[in-house]
Amino acid sequence: MSQRFSKELRRKLLTIYGRNAVKEALADPSLDCRALHLAHSNRASAIVDEIAALAQRRDVTILEHDRDALARISRNKKQDQGVALDVYCPRLGTLDNYLDTLVKEQPSHLIALDGVANPQNFGMCIRSITAAGANGLLLAASGNPALGSLVMKASAGSAFRAPLLRCHSILTALDTLTQVGFQLYRLGAASSQNLMAESFSPAPRAIFVLGSETDGVSPEVMSRSGHDLSIPMENHVESLNVAVSASVLAFELKRRRDMQT
Repeated sequence: MSQRFSKELRRKLLTIYGRNAVKEALADPSLDCRALHLAHSNRASAIVDEIAALAQRRDVTILEHDRDALARISRNKKQDQGVALDVYCPRLGTLDNYLDTLVKEQPSHLIALDGVANPQNFGMCIRSITAAGANGLLLAASGNPALGSLVMKASAGSAFRAPLLRCHSILTALDTLTQVGFQLYRLGAASSQNLMAESFSPAPRAIFVLGSETDGVSPEVMSRSGHDLSIPMENHVESLNVAVSASVLAFELKRRRDMQT
């Protein structure tokens, strides 16, 4: 990111990379694009020219860098194609800042994805969680896919509007949340506690963790004190795709919020 931006602003800038992803973002008038980053080494091409023209028409700052500097901005030298773009995302922040601004006794339901490595699944989870109006989705520096072109495409643009909360890792975030009074819930197939049952009443402040399809919630998360939940299924179906599970969870939490208002 450019040093021209203040520290507070940088927290809300999402840097995307790849020529097609950047072109699509610049062509979307609803997105607040702040700076286009180009590598000096880019060869002349129609799409790079088009990207630069879109940025100029929108009065977006254009900055040129050597290849290594551009790679530090995109954080993905192999796939950035010499192009990156800073987009202002009003709901992007950090978990620490979110907790600092959370009003006393204000309800909050957060969601975390533990071991979900597939970018398409991660993007679809972002889309469903955003659509359901969840308070936040943890975005770990390690353990979650980078917000690259595959994630952005699968999110159908919702990542720019998503309540993403950056944190170092899911484990450190869970420890922080439980220390300040959040209840931990883990979703898995083995639990007898039904997420959809009216007898289940989630804590006003809670963090819900979904694991990967292959391994489920990690042993490290399972070792934390918490409660286990399951999504009821029939016809001998054992599990759902994590993106589907995230959608079911997020909209069930929305249903419960709507009933209380």
